[in-house]
Amino acid sequence: MDIVVEISKRFEPFDRVAVGFPGVIFQGIVKQAPNLAREWHDFDIAGVLQAKLKKPVRVANDADVQGFGAISGTGVELVVTLGTGVGTSLFIDGRLVPNMEMGKDKLRAAALKKIGKRRWNKRLGIYIKRLEDIFHFHRLYIGGGNAVYVDVRKLPPNVTIVSNLNGLIGGLALWRYASEPSETQPIKQSKSPPAVPDAA
Repeated sequence: MDIVVEISKRFEPFDRVAVGFPGVIFQGIVKQAPNLAREWHDFDIAGVLQAKLKKPVRVANDADVQGFGAISGTGVELVVTLGTGVGTSLFIDGRLVPNMEMGKDKLRAAALKKIGKRRWNKRLGIYIKRLEDIFHFHRLYIGGGNAVYVDVRKLPPNVTIVSNLNGLIGGLALWRYASEPSETQPIKQSKSPPAVPDAA
């Protein structure tokens, strides 16, 4: 927390704070953080940061925040983030289904390193097909640090690689709500997600 506070000083002045956290968040409190230490469980990250920064703070799952920046707000849209772990977020006509955990351990960064890009991409293709069978999504957006290793030639036409800058846009979107985003109010996009190269 002290490091976050120190980093925040580089961006002063600011009025509000949005946080994407790799875990399950309920009303600003960490309920599950599988890739982090046990001490995070039940930690009031929003309350602590608000007290330290003296600014209003909202916290959401990092894949949810990424999703807010990527979606169009129409139909069933799914977001997958590929990094240390695998995050997912689901939106229906711009309404978030919060804290949806559909990650796949076999797509984690450790698996990519162990089996190589070719086999990892084959696993990703199977995973995408499974998600489509479950959710019948209109669009699937793939982001995260390991999205650069995705073979875009093998993606279905309704699957797009998105820039991690969508996490910043999603942080702004958290504050478009009158209340917390976990209350599943719709998010309305004023325009299409920013265009990025397929290999972003």
